[in-house]
Amino acid sequence: MSYATITIGDLLADVNSRYFLPAIQRPFVWNSDQVITLIDSLLKGYPISSLMFWAVDEDLKRELRIYNFVENWKPGMQNLPASVNGRDVTLVLDGQQRITSLLIALRGSFAEKAKHKRSSSVDAWSEKTLYIDLLTDPASENEDEDVEHGVSYGLRFHAVAPRNDHRHQWFRVGDILNHRTPEKLEALIEATLARVHHGVTPYERDLISTTLRRLHEVIWADAVINYYTETSASVDRVLDIFVRANDGGTKLSKSDLLMSLITSKWENGSAREAVFDFVDYINKELPQPNKISKDFILKCCLVLCGFDVKYNVSNFTQHSIAEIERNWPDIRDALERTFRYLNGLGINADNLSSLNAVLPIAWFLYHAPGVTLRGTSEFDRQNARAIQRWLINSLLMGVFAGSSDRTISAARKVLKEASQTSRNFPEDQLYQALAIGGRLARLDERAVEDLLDLTYNKPRTFLALSLIYDDLDWSGTVHHVDHIIPRSRAERRVLMGTNLPEHRIREITASVDRLGNLQLLPGQENMEKSDIPFESWITGRSDGYKAKHLISHTPDLWTEAMLPEFVRERERLIRQRLMALTGRVVA
Repeated sequence: MSYATITIGDLLADVNSRYFLPAIQRPFVWNSDQVITLIDSLLKGYPISSLMFWAVDEDLKRELRIYNFVENWKPGMQNLPASVNGRDVTLVLDGQQRITSLLIALRGSFAEKAKHKRSSSVDAWSEKTLYIDLLTDPASENEDEDVEHGVSYGLRFHAVAPRNDHRHQWFRVGDILNHRTPEKLEALIEATLARVHHGVTPYERDLISTTLRRLHEVIWADAVINYYTETSASVDRVLDIFVRANDGGTKLSKSDLLMSLITSKWENGSAREAVFDFVDYINKELPQPNKISKDFILKCCLVLCGFDVKYNVSNFTQHSIAEIERNWPDIRDALERTFRYLNGLGINADNLSSLNAVLPIAWFLYHAPGVTLRGTSEFDRQNARAIQRWLINSLLMGVFAGSSDRTISAARKVLKEASQTSRNFPEDQLYQALAIGGRLARLDERAVEDLLDLTYNKPRTFLALSLIYDDLDWSGTVHHVDHIIPRSRAERRVLMGTNLPEHRIREITASVDRLGNLQLLPGQENMEKSDIPFESWITGRSDGYKAKHLISHTPDLWTEAMLPEFVRERERLIRQRLMALTGRVVA
């Protein structure tokens, strides 16, 4: 392995004309302080680590998706696709942040938000360029509190050219690119000294000259960029090199690596943009917040298109990528219908403990175009309830923990076989098939007892409660986990005023957050109920309402003083309801 060197000026001259980025790279993430620190380090003569390049031939150039470096950075900016026809192309595998920082410092700008202004405000953001104060002595103690600790040279980003006076002589750092030769440097120094404030001392004039010479030396004289160029045409080898080169920094997810391979073979548009945009859409634009990832989307593509579900580079072949692209609109549609259905049940980022458990539902809807599970038909009602039961059982029992690839494959096999004879979701067949290696796939007596120990504000509590409602009208209404007997009326300070003995107060406060004192209510109804005494609020409700929420018909249990007994009785009713779902009945 041999390394070569180049000056910063020569490197930047070829950025976005010879040097580009592969889709494997992520967006620029450094802040303005990091850009300043890089330039300061160079001026001090500090090393900035080696870069790694990849020289690609014509065949690879046609296959890969290639992007430009950012020069004028703004928040949220993505690298734009590059036009590389007729050009020799070298891709940067390691060094994007440093090269982009050099571009911003010497050729571009950095947009920053003004303090105390809203990000959405038109005048909140300003494009700033980098300047150096030639009167700042890097060898002296710097007392300016605004300077990042450790930065010796007077480097600042400014939106407009700052004024010069007897204390400051500002020079736009990027202007040094226009003075490559020694002759041009001398002319620059002479012109700069001719403009300095009359109060500048002879020592400071020498300082101006010294700093400009040092800046010129760093950009045009010293070959400070050390780089290695990989010439292999093997994408797998390059991906491996890339992972190892970045191992000391922020860890890369497999999707960051696979996205380059997929994007390079995606015929229309950009796979990266399609996937990134869809992830943002599902997470931010649906009725409730979700938390899916690029990895989940790519895994879903393998599952829905019938390929090996193992999330490996080898499974994203030319054929599989072409098939995924061809079916992308249907994949996207099925996933959107899936998460709209889940959000309608109140399942979201807060309580969906396994994304893999969603894949069988997505497969079912992918093969049932137009089905939303939110309609009024008998098919929608039956299958919506069956899928809800199956999903919540799977989440509560941790069915997709551990060897999830094996579980996903087994679930897909059941779904595929069942679809040959029925349009319905094969709930019972999935329970049987996913009881792998002695693992339970649905609630049993022991699991039900564990659920009864759940308390308020736990993610699994909402899931457990939702199982007990057979006919809850979700229909897009947000449901809250509500204390049946209000917590405010079972607080210790309130109970102490009722002359109850200490041991009884402890029993009541220990019962108030248990599952037996919790129910699901639509948001509006929960607000109306608020802290009204339960015995008053429940009096106007029908027997059917009490049966729906598994509330005892015994009025003596409806007060906070009887909360422990109320909870024990309701736990008995919940136990009966949940065990009935398993096909067993308990007293």
